[in-house]
Amino acid sequence: MFIAINVHVIDHKDQRYDTVGDYYEEDGVLEVRISHMGNWKYHLLVLIHELVEYFMCRDAGITEEEITAFDKEFEKNRKPGNTDEPGHDPASPYGAYHKLAEVVERCAAWVLGVDWKEYSAVVESL
Repeated sequence: MFIAINVHVIDHKDQRYDTVGDYYEEDGVLEVRISHMGNWKYHLLVLIHELVEYFMCRDAGITEEEITAFDKEFEKNRKPGNTDEPGHDPASPYGAYHKLAEVVERCAAWVLGVDWKEYSAVVESL
């Protein structure tokens, strides 16, 4: 399987919903949108996460539409002060793959010398 991938770093306000990383297929191309955080390493970490999650979900037959619908519903019902990611919710249809992607993302952060707490604080600030 071969797929073309377009990656764009965009203003957070231009995401389809309140997320720092988003992906969807359009005309046979995987489109990845990453919220601008002013640090190329942070952008790379989000990209790594999104790619791992996308390909694992694709292999498991979990569609982007299912993921996006779950994420949007989660965000709509988010309680004030809750900074959990939708993929950590036990009801998430893609939870196992989100968690795997986070493990890979954390490993990459370690290799890149990125402090996970600082990175997470920037992500949560958006």
